[in-house]
Amino acid sequence: MTHFISKRSVQGEPHLELGHTTFPMLDERHGCVAGFKSGISVYTTLEYMPPGIHEDQEGFVVLEGTGWAKVGDEECRLEPEMCFVAPAGVPHCIKRDPDSEHVKVCWFHGAIA
Repeated sequence: MTHFISKRSVQGEPHLELGHTTFPMLDERHGCVAGFKSGISVYTTLEYMPPGIHEDQEGFVVLEGTGWAKVGDEECRLEPEMCFVAPAGVPHCIKRDPDSEHVKVCWFHGAIA
């Protein structure tokens, strides 16, 4: 078991959906417990997609690009080095700005005790 992984060493195909690509990375194979997992997603859509809603909380760190995120009824402009959280059960989505190629985020799901 290793506690480290790079995007280029992710096994299998990335998860492709219209408007974004997800690279699942850290999970129980790397020592994560209680449902914690992490990865990188690249959003290329100019419009909000149907929102994600999860039973656990999801945090985000913006790595590249500019755009917008919506968490519940709150909307915020995104730029690199920003963080935000989507609490459990709250709809959330991301879109890029027209002059930005994409918004790349690191995401992590955290278990709720």
